[in-house]
Amino acid sequence: MNPSLKLLLSLLIAVEISFTRSWTVNLILVIASIIWLLINRVAYRKIGLLFIVPLLPALAIGISMALWTDEGLDFILVLITRIYAYVFVGSIVTLTTSLPQLVASLEQNAKLPSKFAYGFLGAFNLIPKITAEVSIIRAAGKMRNQPMHFWSPTLYFKAILASLNWSENLAEAMTSHGFVEDQPRTHYQVIKIPVKDFYLFGSLLLILQILLFMIHLP
Repeated sequence: MNPSLKLLLSLLIAVEISFTRSWTVNLILVIASIIWLLINRVAYRKIGLLFIVPLLPALAIGISMALWTDEGLDFILVLITRIYAYVFVGSIVTLTTSLPQLVASLEQNAKLPSKFAYGFLGAFNLIPKITAEVSIIRAAGKMRNQPMHFWSPTLYFKAILASLNWSENLAEAMTSHGFVEDQPRTHYQVIKIPVKDFYLFGSLLLILQILLFMIHLP
């Protein structure tokens, strides 16, 4: 599915299950997401992590609701399965779509301004350099007998100064290569939305509505 439609679908599903109280539908969404991930050959280790990461907040919510509220088991299951539904539905976007593809699709299909798209990609690609720069700053501080911990303001101030310098260099490089804001651009990879993606998008939303309707039948 087109990355923009995939992101929109996951957001709509997340919003809808936020206002419904059906742990059965949440569980179905989790199972369907796992099947989708397996079809896309996502590593089993990554799928396993999706069960482990939300475990602590799910247990915290379940125990706190059981001890300090009068809600029944059904509502507690709704909250726990909702957390897992959020994680697994969101993983369909994060684990089956690369960031460059998603940003390019948002720029071309969702009309995201180019300066935001390229700025986001630039910031994402600077993360490894920022991590390395933080290590260098901490090492330099130790050499001067000034250890910097993760809560030290000086560490973040120096990292921000380095990031601003890289940002300025990146902006100058883009300008020198012909980038002009708010001007039409060609693309190396043109991302289109096939008609079948619209049918798939509508079909999945329709199936969700049918499931919610059937669950709430007396």
